Amino acid sequence: MPELPRRKVGIVACSGEEIAEGTVTRLAALRVLHELRPDDTVTICLPLFLAGGEGDRAFARVYPTVTIDGCEKRCAAEGTATYSAPPAASIVVSELAAGCGLGPIEGRRQLNEAGRLAVEATAQRTVELVDELLKAPRARRFTGTLPSAGP
Repeated sequence: MPELPRRKVGIVACSGEEIAEGTVTRLAALRVLHELRPDDTVTICLPLFLAGGEGDRAFARVYPTVTIDGCEKRCAAEGTATYSAPPAASIVVSELAAGCGLGPIEGRRQLNEAGRLAVEATAQRTVELVDELLKAPRARRFTGTLPSAGP
């Protein structure tokens, strides 16, 4: 029997550099990808995804994704749904931070204390979602066609 690839969860982080919450999304995603769940997650580059990156789009059609957006615009979630499939789970940093009672997040390059706490809260929520998705039966089934391997 052929060995199937290990199941992974894609992480799609907001690219909004004009707001501090965008910085939080990227730092939280990096923490999950490199420290907390490196064997279980892969990154999906939102700008490449939106520009037509077929590899990332195909991954998001087959495997579950968690989108991490900075604000209510939900660009990562909307882009994922538009070009692949709805995300299996979504986080909005501004909502999460408010729910945790954190003060205003400030500093796009150097986050304030609320921003640093928001990174940790967002990373922890992302890990919870990743763990739930990996325990669940296949969250997505491929509905398209794969290119042929040749004659």
